[in-house]
Amino acid sequence: MSANPSRQPAGGSDLSSGPGQTAAPPADGTPGAAEGATKAIDGSGRAARRFWSSRRIPAALAALLSAAAVGLLLYDVIAVRAGRTAMEWRRRLAEELATRPLDDVWMIVGAAVAMALGLWIFLLAVTPGLRRLLPMRRPTGIPGTEDVRAGLDRRAAALVLRDRAMQVPGVQSAQVAVGRRKVKARAQAHFRGLEEVRADLDAELGEAVASLGLARQPALAVRVRRPKKG
Repeated sequence: MSANPSRQPAGGSDLSSGPGQTAAPPADGTPGAAEGATKAIDGSGRAARRFWSSRRIPAALAALLSAAAVGLLLYDVIAVRAGRTAMEWRRRLAEELATRPLDDVWMIVGAAVAMALGLWIFLLAVTPGLRRLLPMRRPTGIPGTEDVRAGLDRRAAALVLRDRAMQVPGVQSAQVAVGRRKVKARAQAHFRGLEEVRADLDAELGEAVASLGLARQPALAVRVRRPKKG
């Protein structure tokens, strides 16, 4: 393999491999990441579920705001029952709601804000969250590990894959973005042919992704180009 720069393509050329361009699987028979996204099944044969976020901050804010609003309203109702006059804000609110038409701008804005807050709370209730954690396969054949669940941080996985990409000869720099369904790798090759570097990156990163032990095998997309000339 020659490192003669005169035989290499121009600096603006690049080569990319999408999910449809796969590399050969490792010699040990482990399926590579370039085989495409597979079904999220863990080692025990059960569907791997994402981790649910506890969402302590949104829950605490919603609870505090609800408690403050209900407490203030309850205090005003008790005060009225005790013979005192209602607070100014409650009398003003009741008057506005009774006199303003439904097509008023402030009525529409208030309804839109209330609907947006309700939709946000609903989405928090029905979605798992914790998108930065990727579920890993459950261990099999080990007693007492039936309820063990493990997750891998996406940023940590990206660092591991970037280190593996930098081990490929010819790679000057690399950037790896790990998603839940796809791994995108971009590299700059300062010597060797772009096709050779891309093929080695496909094989190296495919083996590295498979070794992460993820429950959902993400697809792999590799792009290789020359560094920009200064």
